[in-house]
Amino acid sequence: MSTASKTTTEESPDSPDSPDASTPSAPAKPSPAATLRPLVLRLHFYAGVLVAPFLLVAALTGFLYAGSFQAEKIIYADEMTVSVGDTKLPISEQVAAASKAHPEGTVAAVRPSPEDDESTRVMLSGVPGVGEGHTLAVFVDPYTAKVQGALEQYGSSGALPVRTWISEFHRNLHLGENGRLYSELAASWLWVVAGGGLVLWFARRRSQRKVRGTSGRRRTLGLHGTVGVWASAGFIFLSATGLTWSTYAGANIDVLRTSLGQSTPSVSSAGGEHSGHDAAAGAGSTAEHGVGLDKVLAAARAEGLSDPVEIVPPADETSAYVVKQTQRSWPTKQDAVAVDPSTGEVLDTLRFADYPVLAKLTRWGIDAHTGLLFGIVNQLLLMALALSLVLLILWGYRMWWLRGRASAFGRPIPRGAWQQVPPLLLVPLMAGVAVVGYFVPLLGIPLAAFIAVDVILGEIDYRRGNRTYKERAGA
Repeated sequence: MSTASKTTTEESPDSPDSPDASTPSAPAKPSPAATLRPLVLRLHFYAGVLVAPFLLVAALTGFLYAGSFQAEKIIYADEMTVSVGDTKLPISEQVAAASKAHPEGTVAAVRPSPEDDESTRVMLSGVPGVGEGHTLAVFVDPYTAKVQGALEQYGSSGALPVRTWISEFHRNLHLGENGRLYSELAASWLWVVAGGGLVLWFARRRSQRKVRGTSGRRRTLGLHGTVGVWASAGFIFLSATGLTWSTYAGANIDVLRTSLGQSTPSVSSAGGEHSGHDAAAGAGSTAEHGVGLDKVLAAARAEGLSDPVEIVPPADETSAYVVKQTQRSWPTKQDAVAVDPSTGEVLDTLRFADYPVLAKLTRWGIDAHTGLLFGIVNQLLLMALALSLVLLILWGYRMWWLRGRASAFGRPIPRGAWQQVPPLLLVPLMAGVAVVGYFVPLLGIPLAAFIAVDVILGEIDYRRGNRTYKERAGA
């Protein structure tokens, strides 16, 4: 596996142009694709050995996160579900009940009961003991205005404590912003590992044998290759979507989208000409600004905003109410309207159908990555991908071990593979890698470090009198 692939085609002895049998012929030159295989193999080896631990953690925590949606429904069933009654009370009464139970908070948003058996969520900000960027979700029975409980909530998907804890574990290992580097490193390299594995598998597919009946390293290699090929598309998708909200690559993607006019739009929350006169008359924890929540919700309904929706009160005396749909499962509902708090007039309307193409793709990609787009099917698929990645990593380490039994740490793929690649192919390839590395720094920086260490180790071996890869390949 460590040497350049040899050509398997030879001239037929019956060909009129074939040389005399007694005349030795020069060996056929390997194709450009064949010269790339050792280079891809070594890169796959590097990533597998050095980056795989980060991928393993991401896979295990991602598996837990995909299962947290269903766990959340079971754990918090008492807060989230209600007995179906006859008529739902006005939203203003439900919010007043939540504010009375927790007067220490200010209403930040309201999510009216989207289904007959679901409670209304009133999100309060500024509550002592609630984490920064989080809110206290007060669950209210829409039929009786009885408060069923209160839980800390995070994010636009309304994650409750268990899912929030697992989500943060997957994103940053509970190490804060610096911890996000681990998940970005994993996402930056996952597509490289998957793509390299595909290249290697197709390069040797003609010599592939069935896994059944084999043993040892050959069987492990067969399992590794087969599962990797089937899961590769999912891995590349997870890598691409994960990078969209990463720290460094995500910022570069946002800049690119903005420059192309493809950023995600937002509804204008600037108030109308009468805003400020009595818009803040009911300011405080009740969120009853101006015409009130019920008339604002009715105005949004008239614009076609069906459940589920979220109502955000005006931020100040010059702002409007914002009502936005929150359904991120298929079909996506993300329409939004701004409503004048003084008159109840709709000031601005934003339809998801009018989003730029890249903004729509980003929304769908993130929702599929987090298991929201297709519900439980989406979540089961994510769990299957996570388990596949765990198995591939374990099989990869086992192959490394079996490949070098004489060494306590296995035998690495020989260095120097780049020397076999023709300059006409190597130069544009390196230029492309440099560009990608610039936009995805947690791919480019580790790769540069790998190459530097490899060159240094190669120089040390050379000075000690060891033969180079090129000398061994030509021996």
